[in-house]
Amino acid sequence: MASRKLAEDSSTPARRRPPPTSLPIPPAEPQLAIRDVLVRSWPGRLFIVAAALKLILIAARLLGELPGFLQVLSSTATLALVFVLLIFVWRLFVLVQRRLLWRVRRKLILSYIFIGVVPSLLIVGFFLLGGVTISMSVSAYLFRDGYEDVVRNAGILAEAAAVEIGRTPRTTRETIERVYRNGLRALDLPAIAIAFVPASGSAVEPIGLGWEHQSAPLAVPEWARSRAGGFTGAFAVARPDSAEPELVIRALRPAGTKPVGWVIVDVPLDGPMLDRLHETTSVKAESVFVPPAADGPANTLVPGQPSSFAPFGSGVAVLNAVDWQTGQTRLATVALSFRLGELYNRLSLAQSVRFSTLTLGEAFLLMLAFVAVLFLIIEIVALVMGLALARSITSSIHELFMGTERVRQGDFTHRIDVRTKDQLGELADSFNQMTGSIENLLQTAAEKKRMEEELRIARQIQMSLLPRGPVDMPGLSVTALCVPAREVGGDYYDFFPLGRDRLGVLIADVSGKGTSAALYMAELKGLVLSLSQICLSPRHLLLEVNRIISENLDSRSFITMTYAVIDMADGVMTYARAGHTPLIYLPGPAAADRDAQVLTPNGMVLGLRIDGAAEKFAELLEEDQIVLQKGDVIVLYTDGITEAMDPSSDLFGEARLSRIVQEHGHLESAELRERILREIEAFVGSADQHDDMTMILIKVERTGVAAARVAV
Repeated sequence: MASRKLAEDSSTPARRRPPPTSLPIPPAEPQLAIRDVLVRSWPGRLFIVAAALKLILIAARLLGELPGFLQVLSSTATLALVFVLLIFVWRLFVLVQRRLLWRVRRKLILSYIFIGVVPSLLIVGFFLLGGVTISMSVSAYLFRDGYEDVVRNAGILAEAAAVEIGRTPRTTRETIERVYRNGLRALDLPAIAIAFVPASGSAVEPIGLGWEHQSAPLAVPEWARSRAGGFTGAFAVARPDSAEPELVIRALRPAGTKPVGWVIVDVPLDGPMLDRLHETTSVKAESVFVPPAADGPANTLVPGQPSSFAPFGSGVAVLNAVDWQTGQTRLATVALSFRLGELYNRLSLAQSVRFSTLTLGEAFLLMLAFVAVLFLIIEIVALVMGLALARSITSSIHELFMGTERVRQGDFTHRIDVRTKDQLGELADSFNQMTGSIENLLQTAAEKKRMEEELRIARQIQMSLLPRGPVDMPGLSVTALCVPAREVGGDYYDFFPLGRDRLGVLIADVSGKGTSAALYMAELKGLVLSLSQICLSPRHLLLEVNRIISENLDSRSFITMTYAVIDMADGVMTYARAGHTPLIYLPGPAAADRDAQVLTPNGMVLGLRIDGAAEKFAELLEEDQIVLQKGDVIVLYTDGITEAMDPSSDLFGEARLSRIVQEHGHLESAELRERILREIEAFVGSADQHDDMTMILIKVERTGVAAARVAV
């Protein structure tokens, strides 16, 4: 257009150019009066017709009831009015938007507001919502943790009384009284009650102490009798003076293998008990709702609370409540309230390290406040800088606009220096091509970094599972190795001191490899570490591990495991195998038969989530013992050792491993380990390692009491 205009001016020299204005103005849109909007547009005409028709029908309705077709016409006119009003609102919105956002500077400022301010507000809202959610979850966890402590203590009392009564039934009353006194002193509970319910035909009379919340039970329901190990949890028990149930923490234990009776320990979950939980957990239970049974009412327990308690937030915890008479399980709901400060103080007790005048928790709060203030300052600075940046960007655009306005008005002599002209045109295409290439590179780099980070974390997790430092057990020489096939693996071994003369030895293999296997091993370590202190026999420990881990393991995964307890004082090793590779046992020089033995007691893998797996596991699991002598060699390993393959895919095998142990069993355990590794490397050759290799070698140097005294 500019070139054509210039040609016209050159061909008609008498024609004069209009003088350019000093300041450009935005292009004006045609201004329409209200009369023009209503008469000259179809929405306006429709509005006039619908409004007139509506007014006529309203006047007609004052004279009497309208016929059916007129009522339909009135409804149609109403819809037409609503439709026209929506059109007018939309046109008004477009007009206001065009007027307000005509300038690029206003568009940039609005963009900065939406890009910077609005997301910041959303982030603040997100973290506030996240804080509320986390505080609710933490409050429920703390309350549940305190509740579980009470349940656990009740079970311990019942178990202690039941075990002693099972051994000596004639001292039942003395046992019940002693356990009751010990429970009141040790557990610091508002109230506990203990009772002994004799079995049918027993000569022992029923005994009950502390039953102030209700009458002591005189019989044990049939469903509870069928549970061999007893039961501990929350029970909904009928009150003698009311039809509403009462929620109590009850522990039931049979006394003896063939029970002479049952020990029952009650902790009423009433107001004082909930106040006690508030003291220990900083979470206040406002009420406990027990849903109704099929033939009974519901119960809502409202404990007394201090009038000064002003909760910051609330939450809900859910408990399993078992009906004492029927054994049916109901979900009892506990309404919780808490103060954020008390909740944080409870959590920060584990971080009570003091730096100067502040604890670690207070330092974290100070840092959080500092970050919040810094965030606010950065937001204000960013907004100011955004406005300044918008002004600097739009100055060039404004200069370009002034030049185009002068050209539009006929001033073709005006020249402007627009430095952003290429950036608005050709540079945009180049930038788009460049950003397309960079985006692919960044995605690839981010994915690689994520994978490397996951592998690094998984490697750290797996390395933290393995024992650090030598095993300090007099009379034993223990060495081990773990060579993952990849960055992380599924093999795991550990040693657990069980006293001065006893050592627990564990070797396990999770199906599969990678990060998931390492995480499952982390869970297994914590589980075995805690159970090894309370489960005296390997079989008992494996049963408990299978029971717990089968609920958390993926349905496609399982764990093989061998666990042994070496008692140096008695000179025996007790072991059990859960689907793991066999043990190799080489007797010492004093034995008549010095051939290496492959020991394979029965046992099924851990963690199978199929019907009947737990019962089958307990049925198949065997526990065996080895009498230890000086010079005995015991080798525990995973299938990566015996299934190492050479280039022709032949396996290393148990026979070859047994032969090496027998031929070189006289060596020290570390030397024997290196000998086995050299044999495996020579056998494998150039073939890749396809599975994790883990091995524990134990050599007995001394046995019996003498070995234990050497350590002293």
